[in-house]
Amino acid sequence: MGAVFLILFRESLEATIVIGMLLAFLGRSGLGRLNGAIWAGCAAGAVASLGVAQLFLSLIGSFEGRAEQLFEGTVMVAGAALLTTLILWMDRSDLRASLERSLQRLHVDHIDFFHIWCLMRPEQLPERIAHGAITAALKAKEEGLIRHLVCSTHLPGKDVATVLESGYFAGVTLGYNALNFPFRAEGLAAALRLKLGVATMNPLGGGLIPRNAARLAFLKGPGDRSVLEGALRFNISQEAITLALVGFADKAQVDEAVAAVTNFRPYPPEHIAQLKTQITTSFDGFCTGCGYCLPCPADLPISKLMDAYNQKILEGKDDAIPSRLKWHWSLSPDLAAQCTQCGECESACTQHLDIRKRMEFIANLATKTPPQ
Repeated sequence: MGAVFLILFRESLEATIVIGMLLAFLGRSGLGRLNGAIWAGCAAGAVASLGVAQLFLSLIGSFEGRAEQLFEGTVMVAGAALLTTLILWMDRSDLRASLERSLQRLHVDHIDFFHIWCLMRPEQLPERIAHGAITAALKAKEEGLIRHLVCSTHLPGKDVATVLESGYFAGVTLGYNALNFPFRAEGLAAALRLKLGVATMNPLGGGLIPRNAARLAFLKGPGDRSVLEGALRFNISQEAITLALVGFADKAQVDEAVAAVTNFRPYPPEHIAQLKTQITTSFDGFCTGCGYCLPCPADLPISKLMDAYNQKILEGKDDAIPSRLKWHWSLSPDLAAQCTQCGECESACTQHLDIRKRMEFIANLATKTPPQ
């Protein structure tokens, strides 16, 4: 009886997964009106299954011994193949459906820059390749529906370089500013070497730079009227960067950003080098994001956690840490509690930061009781 129950449960679960995926696809494609056809197909399948079972028992009877094992094994492999094929097809179809919706919504016949969006982990690009999303995008490019295939990422510079060296993309959108530049340096170098476009997000550090203008006054270079203008010029003066995407809180910030690029003259390379040196030496304990602390034996994203701790150094507020983790990295402070305090990261840190104490501090923020 138990074996029969397990078989029924397994088959019902597989059927539920298939039905759920089909309904989800119709919903995301704006074809919810066809849900009835799915349920009609389910009913027809149930009736057909009963009919085939009755015919099988009438003509053949039942399998026993090795024949039964071979039959069950064949059916299990066929079921696994069906689910795998459906998952791969869904990924490809999702991308195509998303593209076609965008074309229809924008009333255009092609997308100039189509993003493979938000690569947060190194394994995500291989996953999207395996699931057919990249193939579907390249096919759409061949058909003229996409002009340039690009990606966006929050990966560290070394991983950004690996993504760009895959050869799939004509450009990348990534976070880059005067405070986190070491974290993405390898990625920018790779883009420059490969002659790819680079659009930078958060060139003002998500508002962090203008909010701390007094502490960052040295960013204001010759001819700059504000720290905001200096931070933007630092960004777009670099040869690897094509454009900067700037967010605004009010009209005054819009005016400042426009002023920064009106009659734009890039900083000379020696001025940028001087600024980078001053940034890395002006903030005691400010993590440069070099990544030498990785990999962590506990598989923790140490450089991302230290980046969040940087916000406390700049703003002087504990709640700047969980805010940065949540909104920039999609992480939680309690992740730091998984630190085993092995000390390997501190041994590798070229700045000799007290990483273990910082991990304890971040972990304690999850319970709202940061240490004094």
